[in-house]
Amino acid sequence: MNAKIRIAGINFDHMHMGDLLRMAHEHPDAEIVGICDQNPERMATAVRNFSIPANRVFTDYRACLETAHPDLVILCPATGEHASWTERVAEFGVNIMIEKPFAASLADADAMIAAQRASGKLLAINWPIRWLPCYITAKRLVDEGLIGEVLNFHHYGGNRGPLFHRADKVEAQPTAEEKAASWFYKRTLGGGSLLDYAGYGATFGTWFQGGRKPLEVTCVTDEPAGLEVDEHSVTVCRYSHGLSKIETRWGTFTDPWILQPQPKCGFVLCGTAGTVSAYDYATTLRVQTPDRPEGFEVETDSVGAPFQNPIQYLLHVLAGGDFERGPLHPEIARIGQQIVDSAALSAREKRTVPLLG
Repeated sequence: MNAKIRIAGINFDHMHMGDLLRMAHEHPDAEIVGICDQNPERMATAVRNFSIPANRVFTDYRACLETAHPDLVILCPATGEHASWTERVAEFGVNIMIEKPFAASLADADAMIAAQRASGKLLAINWPIRWLPCYITAKRLVDEGLIGEVLNFHHYGGNRGPLFHRADKVEAQPTAEEKAASWFYKRTLGGGSLLDYAGYGATFGTWFQGGRKPLEVTCVTDEPAGLEVDEHSVTVCRYSHGLSKIETRWGTFTDPWILQPQPKCGFVLCGTAGTVSAYDYATTLRVQTPDRPEGFEVETDSVGAPFQNPIQYLLHVLAGGDFERGPLHPEIARIGQQIVDSAALSAREKRTVPLLG
């Protein structure tokens, strides 16, 4: 690449903005040309960490886009505002990567897809676990047919809670006041563990199964006293070929990137000819096959560029590389959103529902 890709980070609602800007800062072919948030205090750490000059720091997104002229915009707003922010930025004709989950609803996801289709630019949805070697290896094993056709996936995903860590996974101890004020706990802003984490299971489960969709969805959520959103959900998806389960939890005993809790966060894939278990941050996968039913360990693949992080990958795509039909692609992520929407409806109405959309 002859010229550096110009990257701007807009809206710091989600703490992952700091992680993504670090990836941009460390990439030799990327340049952070602007950051923007209505609250300057939320940008202070990024300014300090990445030596961003004052003339590249904005509180108005229009001024940021008109001045910085980015090629790629990273968006990290509250889930309930994913659609509105995507539509605003799409008007400027730039490529957009939005941090997970896709959206607060299928209607919002479709609005985002339409906005970027009209601009002719790329829309990508970043799921941080996409870059973990354990899941890259699991997908390779599935694609190679090691366990036959995938019939079931089981996903358990979560952490101690969204306020127990900051950017770069810096640990924190949230106060009651912080929890009350956080968008993560606001229903209108897309809060709750179901919207935060079910998209992982739904989207990656779709990816592992080659894009197949369930017929119907059943979901139950907890109803914590004093909160307007859930902290625990269990979703069952019925496919023509079997049942799969997605469980989300804010309140695991430990954070999986430090110490795996019990149950472990990750996936178990069951196929016609074997099983694979892949857990977050694991260095080995557990496999069963007909000739080795006792099971054996498979070392995770050594992952090189451009599959080590989303910035690296999207710069590859913008340089002409293939945009794979995987979790970042709106086609696969939209199916995940269909499942999450159906789960939310099922939980509200306390009944099984057909897949929406």
